[in-house]
Amino acid sequence: MEFRIMETDELQNWYDQELSEAFPPRERKPLPVIRELIAAGRYTLRGLYDGGTLLGYAALWGKPGAGYVLLDYLGVTAARRGGGIGAHILARLAGQEKNRIIIESECPLPGGDEAENAIRTRRIGFYERAGYRGRYEMAACGARFLAMTLDGPEDIPAMTAAHWAVYDSGRPDVKIPLGPNETPPPAFWGREP
Repeated sequence: MEFRIMETDELQNWYDQELSEAFPPRERKPLPVIRELIAAGRYTLRGLYDGGTLLGYAALWGKPGAGYVLLDYLGVTAARRGGGIGAHILARLAGQEKNRIIIESECPLPGGDEAENAIRTRRIGFYERAGYRGRYEMAACGARFLAMTLDGPEDIPAMTAAHWAVYDSGRPDVKIPLGPNETPPPAFWGREP
């Protein structure tokens, strides 16, 4: 298997076939924004390939010198889910990425849909099994997330400052940290259908 940066001509297919299938509209950055971030050296999209077949992907968003990158998207193609590819990608990232990785995993909602909460709980458990620890809650895309890292400062204000440095965008839907009684601001990238 080869884990490499995706070529520019692979982006459209990845966006249309993979990202659009796996993430709701409010969580998808528009492709032109992703292309701008790549051109600015702030975004890397890596794919895990078996020959020419994409098995999974990881999108990393960062700011030079911030010391952290945000795992913006982690996905496995629908036909390959449940086979350990996501864990394999996480392990490869931890071994290759010189910056520390911040993961944002959507929190279960008290009184929320049971099936959706089960998925959210399962995702957090997946990252915990990979060694990530929850640090604090934050908001983006109109939702509440648990910010997780493998390591990092125990000083939460230092961690939130590093997290903000990754975004460095003034997005109105991002709040780091988000208090337990605070409501996430509305989504910025898109709207739910």
